[in-house]
Amino acid sequence: MYKVLIVDDEILDLEGMRSFIPWAELGLEVTGAVNNGFDALALLERQPVDILVTDVHMPSMTGLELARKAREFAGRLRVIFVSGYQDFHYVKEAIALNAFSYVLKPMDDKELTDALRTVVQQLDQEKRRQQNEQAYREIAKNDYLLKLLEGAEAEEAAGVLQESYGFDRLGWPVRAAAVELDDLSWKLDPMPEHRQQEWFNRFYDSLVPLLTEARIRHVCKTSRRRIFVLIEDGVNLQALSALADRIQELNPFSVTVGVGEEAVNLTGLRRSYGEALEALSCKLIAGKGRVIRHGELKWDDALEQPSQTALPPEPLYTAVVNFDLVTVSDEIDRLFAAAAGMRSKLKIQYFVMHILLGLEHHLRAINESLANALQEETGGSPDVMLQLETIDDIRSWLRKRLFAAAEVIQRRKQKKSSKLVDEMIRYVKEQLHENVTLKEVADHLCFSPNYLGTLFKEVMGTNFSEYVIHLRMEKAGELLRDPRVKVYEVADRVGYRYMPYFSRQFKEVFGMTPGSSGETYNEARGN
Repeated sequence: MYKVLIVDDEILDLEGMRSFIPWAELGLEVTGAVNNGFDALALLERQPVDILVTDVHMPSMTGLELARKAREFAGRLRVIFVSGYQDFHYVKEAIALNAFSYVLKPMDDKELTDALRTVVQQLDQEKRRQQNEQAYREIAKNDYLLKLLEGAEAEEAAGVLQESYGFDRLGWPVRAAAVELDDLSWKLDPMPEHRQQEWFNRFYDSLVPLLTEARIRHVCKTSRRRIFVLIEDGVNLQALSALADRIQELNPFSVTVGVGEEAVNLTGLRRSYGEALEALSCKLIAGKGRVIRHGELKWDDALEQPSQTALPPEPLYTAVVNFDLVTVSDEIDRLFAAAAGMRSKLKIQYFVMHILLGLEHHLRAINESLANALQEETGGSPDVMLQLETIDDIRSWLRKRLFAAAEVIQRRKQKKSSKLVDEMIRYVKEQLHENVTLKEVADHLCFSPNYLGTLFKEVMGTNFSEYVIHLRMEKAGELLRDPRVKVYEVADRVGYRYMPYFSRQFKEVFGMTPGSSGETYNEARGN
């Protein structure tokens, strides 16, 4: 709302204007209503006023004198004179003072309201014009800063920045900083290009007030995801860390800030910006959502290319196949520790792809496929990995993907194992009248006895021979319920050729001899 000051030495007229004009409806707020010019000047000096409505003829200080003095420190003030004098002398002076309107008493409320409404429209137009001018000015400043930082027409850009944008009054020495939005490539990918740009512009507009609070005056957009910030002398670099934390609180993403070395002139500022970008590239290793100063990370060139002997991936492959997730995690950490000296995101991506291709080759040897396993898991495609920005994110992605692949492979193995064990049990039941052995089953199914024995115990929780005895005894118990069937016949039907051995195993299982078992069952039926 625009601010209005009313001045009239006639109390009734003063209260009438306060009460009968629809100020709020016009978008106006009366910040003061006084009855003399001196009080009006005091109020004008204390607070901003957009419109002055004043009586012309007042004792001690006329409205004309008030308007003249007010113009000295409020040049854009709109003035509406109210007077009971239709003297041409007064009108002439009002025109000379660039008065907006001259309303005669007794006042018609509608006439004053119309005059105020026109003033509001004029102020709105002026406000829009100033906003447009400021927007164009900021666009031009952004362009000149880009030219300076990128070295294109740098001398001309430096001259304009010093002459028109206050760069001749910078607090030297200064530093360049580059603020980059983290994970933008995959967070905004679903949006069309124009929506992405709108989103970034809104973020930039919300960032400027936060930078102002940190006493940072000069910023510019250098790309769709990166912003240049000029840090003048006296601005604590801790303020950048607080700024990064604040941005993360207000948005569903974090920012990483790269900071260059000090510069004492605009040429040095361009160098400092290059250093800020170098610092920002260290996000790959240093991590995101933080401030990284140039030179903070020291590289060991000997670690840049780890030898293949230092990175044997076979233990990782074996752990994936055996569903040993603890070892999978440990092996991934070991491999990434050995590759920690890699400075290039491309090299780390190649390193991960080498691991995945090696695992695919390893799995094919056992009729499995990593590609098929990862297809069952959302986010399993390597394309996702290519969009990640830090080595920790890439390592976390690989760990999740290999965990998921190991689980899928384990489920398939269990399904295959269960099917194979079902085949073993079916064959045993069919051959229960024979003295069936694990070797005989293995020969029938074309597997080794050791493999089938281990597999059987994993799936059934008991070994093969114990399970066969259980089936024989269960079948024997059923047969003995028929009083017409002799014990020796039952023994023969369940694969026993030696009666004492049959009787001993039957008693171990049921706690009674085969003969007494049949008698007990028949007595129970008779009762």
